[in-house]
Amino acid sequence: MEKVAELKKLAQEILKCTKCKLSLTRKNAVPGDGSLNADIILVGEAPGVQEDRQGLPFVGEAGKLLTSLLSSIGLSRTDVYITNIVKCRPPKNREPTKEEITTCLHYLRKQTSLIKPSIICTLGRIASETLIDKKLSISKEHGKLKKMGKITYLPLYHPAAALYNPKLKDTLFADIKTLEKLSKNAKITLNNFNHYKKSKI
Repeated sequence: MEKVAELKKLAQEILKCTKCKLSLTRKNAVPGDGSLNADIILVGEAPGVQEDRQGLPFVGEAGKLLTSLLSSIGLSRTDVYITNIVKCRPPKNREPTKEEITTCLHYLRKQTSLIKPSIICTLGRIASETLIDKKLSISKEHGKLKKMGKITYLPLYHPAAALYNPKLKDTLFADIKTLEKLSKNAKITLNNFNHYKKSKI
């Protein structure tokens, strides 16, 4: 209960945050959504127009594709936690600046420390460069696991990229199947799931 209370308190801080200029143009900040006990966190770049309107992550067309991706491995949005590097929509859906990322990143760090996932999927170039390696090439490293401390990272193309380039859809569906091979002490049951017989990731 203490963790849930802390996460709800953090969400309220995000909703009221005025630490950068994005607070001046947003309709709603978007803390995140999903299970507060998730073993998997999916992290995108920033909210888009639909997310800004509804205050929820990945609810536009890219969100529909993300839901399909999860469904393809037997997961729903309520099984995972979904959020972004930056919690407010940049005007005209531009990329967040380095300053905006730096200002906002502590919220994601706090969410991660409270939820304690074993797997973080980074969706797209900016999320992957921010959380894994600033020199990471998403076109070369997508679908390849990266172990960092107690967390395993899985960089994936952003679902929005697959909407612009339909050829990437097959790649996304193939890459996300990697999640079927990962689990932390059986907290999540996946359809056709093969657990690694290892200690905690």
